[in-house]
Amino acid sequence: MREKRGPAETRSLKTLERVLSKAGLGSRTIARGWIGGGRVLVNGKTIRNPDQWVDPQRDRIAVDGKALRSAAKAYVLLYKPKGYLTTRRDPEGRPRCTDLTGDVGTWLSPVGRLDLDTSGLLLMTNDTEFAERIANPQHKAPKNLPAEGRDRAQRRADRPLAAGNRTERRTHTAGGSEAPAGQGQAHVPGDDHHGGRNRQVRRMVDAVGSKVLKLVRVAIGPVRIGDLEIGKWRPLTEAEVRALMAPRVNAPSGSRLG
Repeated sequence: MREKRGPAETRSLKTLERVLSKAGLGSRTIARGWIGGGRVLVNGKTIRNPDQWVDPQRDRIAVDGKALRSAAKAYVLLYKPKGYLTTRRDPEGRPRCTDLTGDVGTWLSPVGRLDLDTSGLLLMTNDTEFAERIANPQHKAPKNLPAEGRDRAQRRADRPLAAGNRTERRTHTAGGSEAPAGQGQAHVPGDDHHGGRNRQVRRMVDAVGSKVLKLVRVAIGPVRIGDLEIGKWRPLTEAEVRALMAPRVNAPSGSRLG
């Protein structure tokens, strides 16, 4: 929202919760909690309305008595293990990916989702603009998801996964080319927005009489999981961040697991 205050003056206004989130201090949900708890001051006055319009360039905003400063941007690649949630809270107390990145030293949020039973490459960041761009399906960042399955009947091993253009024993790259894959593996690239792609892969493998034993995401666009150990994280390089933020990114050719 932009509010004009005269021919020579224009103010750029944002909601208070958005300003805190954009500063990389926490999610909007966390920011709302701080604001509702009376921990945020604007120009010396306690504000409890998270939708309060503020000008981040001119208004003095403080959290717990300290002037608001943007946190240093952090971009992390985590090798998510199976059994870990990509949510910040869980009423059942199950393990979360944020439990594995506590030593990064700043608040981080997962970029997109990986199912509980899926492992592999997960991006995490405190840069909300980066997260929104990568998670947006329109950004067209390919996700490479090799699925390792076991046949119920060996004679079904070569039945098509879907409408004759996906087979259980071929590797399909984002460009549509094929390369030999390991026996009983299906490599299906694509967008996994909110876990939908993961479920689709499992249904495709089930359709040929197999059971998915392991589903691992090995790449997002040009970024590979490489030899990173499961449960560990590493910072993204500046080149990787730039490549992911490019208008369109290309999937690594023939990306596969083992």
